[in-house]
Amino acid sequence: MRAVFLDTSTLGDDVDLSPIEQVAGGLTRYERTVPEQVPERIQGFDTVLVNKVQLNREHFKACPELKTIAVTATGVNNIDMVAAKEHGVAVLNVTQYGRATVAQHTMALILALATRLLDYNRDVREGRWARSDMFCLMDYPIMELEGKTLGVVGFGDLGQGVAERARAFGMKVVLGCRPGQEPGSVGGYPRIPLDDLLAQADVLSLHCLLTEETRNMIGERELKLMKPTALLINTSRGGLVDEAALAVALREGQIGGAGFDVLTEEPPRNGNPLLAEGIPNLIVTPHSAWASREARQRIVEITARNLDSVQN
Repeated sequence: MRAVFLDTSTLGDDVDLSPIEQVAGGLTRYERTVPEQVPERIQGFDTVLVNKVQLNREHFKACPELKTIAVTATGVNNIDMVAAKEHGVAVLNVTQYGRATVAQHTMALILALATRLLDYNRDVREGRWARSDMFCLMDYPIMELEGKTLGVVGFGDLGQGVAERARAFGMKVVLGCRPGQEPGSVGGYPRIPLDDLLAQADVLSLHCLLTEETRNMIGERELKLMKPTALLINTSRGGLVDEAALAVALREGQIGGAGFDVLTEEPPRNGNPLLAEGIPNLIVTPHSAWASREARQRIVEITARNLDSVQN
């Protein structure tokens, strides 16, 4: 196996790539690769590892020896899958590496929003508590999670992890149908039409992939169906929610708050409606829910197993 990794920096500099090196019999590494550098850097390699670098039909034509692409992530939207199949290139991806860390991040967003943690912390630092005529501040409504309904859309590994942790807080878990799904029972939880879930969920957490069917799945109409106290969480994919509509909904009090780890464009170099000033009870984190060292090292280990399975 002759292997090259085009964007090692996307996994951080604190992970150990030796499991991949051992399976591949060596590994050529590049921290970053811009599109213009891809054709030259993949020449002579039968195995290419990428996280975010895009590979398309022209690359496959120019590198006929290429047999395997190992994506060090779950999503393969950066790979022309049709062209890969036509050229006999196997595409491997990584699943079930981030259950613990993504679920932890999701719950952190829920807890911070429900307790208005950032608002109270800001008020303390700005001296409002010190100037208070009472022993405490109670300016922001606090939601107690016990007994509340968590709606989960997308009940794969990550959705299941969030459901488990929400139950530990005494929450009731109900699943929602994403486009194309039928109501029923999944994993012991009821799965109901999305509109019905929107009306009853105190917290709605999204864990599905971005497809043409799920793009802007939560838009202006759906936001108006939600409770005015409800929280919307997205640690899955940017584009599942109409961000402009959400910004309006938060400003107008149509829902109670939102926590996002993903945006439609990443990084948001061209701005984003959710990055405007003055949006109440909104937390945006920089696509970091997956990034514990443990999870990133797990990606390396799963990738090594994927490559080993191709050899054997």
